[in-house]
Amino acid sequence: MTTPESDRPVEESGAGESPATPPGRGRIRRSGCFKDLAAVASFGLLAFWVTARMWWNPQHGIRDNKTDMAQFEWMLAHGARVVTEFAYPFTSDRMNVPESVNLVANTSVLSVSLPMTPITLLFGTRSAFLVFLTLGMIATATSWYFLLSRVVVGTRGPAWLGATFCAYAPAMISHANAHPNIVAQYVVPLIIWRTLRLADPGRWLRNGLLLALVIVWQAFLNLEILLMTAIGVGVVIVALALGRPELRGRTRTFLAGLGVAAGASAVLLAYPLYVQFFGPGAYHGLSWVIRGYSTDLASFVAYARESVAGDARSASGLAKNPTEENSFFGWPLMIGVVALVWWLRRNIVVLALAGLGVLFAVFSLGREIRFDREGTGIPAPWALLEDLPVLHSVVPTRWALAITPIIGVLLAYGAARAQELATRYPARRSQIRFATVTVLAMALVPVLPTPLPTKRLEPTPEFVTSGAWRPYLAGGRSLVTLPLPDTEYADPLRWSAQTRLEMPIARGYFLGPDTRPGKDRIALFGAPPRATSSFIATVRRSGEVPPVTAQDRREAIEDLRYWRAGAVVLAPQPSAEALRQAMTALTGIEPVQTGGVWLWDVRPLTG
Repeated sequence: MTTPESDRPVEESGAGESPATPPGRGRIRRSGCFKDLAAVASFGLLAFWVTARMWWNPQHGIRDNKTDMAQFEWMLAHGARVVTEFAYPFTSDRMNVPESVNLVANTSVLSVSLPMTPITLLFGTRSAFLVFLTLGMIATATSWYFLLSRVVVGTRGPAWLGATFCAYAPAMISHANAHPNIVAQYVVPLIIWRTLRLADPGRWLRNGLLLALVIVWQAFLNLEILLMTAIGVGVVIVALALGRPELRGRTRTFLAGLGVAAGASAVLLAYPLYVQFFGPGAYHGLSWVIRGYSTDLASFVAYARESVAGDARSASGLAKNPTEENSFFGWPLMIGVVALVWWLRRNIVVLALAGLGVLFAVFSLGREIRFDREGTGIPAPWALLEDLPVLHSVVPTRWALAITPIIGVLLAYGAARAQELATRYPARRSQIRFATVTVLAMALVPVLPTPLPTKRLEPTPEFVTSGAWRPYLAGGRSLVTLPLPDTEYADPLRWSAQTRLEMPIARGYFLGPDTRPGKDRIALFGAPPRATSSFIATVRRSGEVPPVTAQDRREAIEDLRYWRAGAVVLAPQPSAEALRQAMTALTGIEPVQTGGVWLWDVRPLTG
């Protein structure tokens, strides 16, 4: 592919024009720098547009996924605790007292939470979460722009188009609903870049070590994305080896560098992966329900709710929840991508990407093909793979998430080809540009992102912010909240995060093993249920207090002792009156109202 002179990356150092510099070369370099800065600025504007409501309203959080937002705030606080207190990074006893939580098997995001410690300590976990989310988008777009403009297509305009899609496509905006670790895919282009450099002659050791470092970086950000990246890069590399015989002479150097990368990353990740799969709190795959999260075939031509052409009503039922709209591209873009692949079918990379996209789409269908919200009864290929080690921990619908960067790269290739044609045929330049812009607008304008919907977060009770909890939790005790934290109520994680995890809590919102007989340590959201947690959950759902028996009271005291409870608190919420009556009946203790909560001092019961 021919690259226009004005868009070729300049690798020379220094500023200005030297006597040996060709006339105009300095202007070209300055023009290129300006384009790069403009591209990054546009990425920033888009990121702040998507998160605008949270920046504008400091008391607001993600509307559709408050629980995951609370969990990430807790993880950011854990990272700060690792830095400031040298806490063990891979598990924590600050949640799920008296057990611990396996953080490597959860979204611990240590590669972000550790360097973000100053922001977490200075501005709080809510601000740190927002910075993580916003900068993750900007960094992802910038990283893809670097790869596309310097390595893949070599021109800035098409690179900007592809990078923008990679970072702000509907699936990415969907996961911006409190999954910043999935939105922050800025390491993926670096992995691709360093993999391609493995074939450089004479640098197999250096390049292998650099690839290992970015692999480890991504491993502590999100392992699902790392797995998809590894499969994708592997398919493209094999396609290049088969389709471009001139590259085969570099095979030995490439394999040597790959061996170094595999060995070094295995050494660096050996202990964390051991903790993940065999350490305390390790689980054996996701539950059958979560592994049923699959992609509806109809969703590929539908619009996501956070797209210009989408809405909640049309998207409802085509995805499990607003955070998993991984495959919503719309008819125009799907037709455009098929036409683009046909147009560029002589490019082996384009064909490999197209095949990879089809593979990921098929995987995302899960164990049964669904169409327009209904099961078809037709088994999908994933049914043969879902029980395999490692794959049993993948949410099937997220394979469709990997289609987004594939389409982004294809868009960059297509725009670069159109740009080349416009340069080759100057008499038709205006027609080619008009046709290109028109087609792109028809495909992409409907999927442009809209600002994330937000909702005011319940304020943290003064009982927590003032430190009034400290006397009750002395001696290794924990705080029990009503209701206990789970997939629907994770505010206690936010409270604990705001105390820098000095306030340990019973139970929590995390992935842990189901240790009940016959459950085979399959992943469960939260700890296995206990009698009292189930009783409280029933009261919360119904808003009514069932008859409290002597057995209920004995089990409540036993559970409070198990949790090492020092105090039980109830913050204002729906069903609060029923919850207050239930805990009073279970403990025989009349609560006092203090610091914005109802408080039961249960130390006399728990010893």
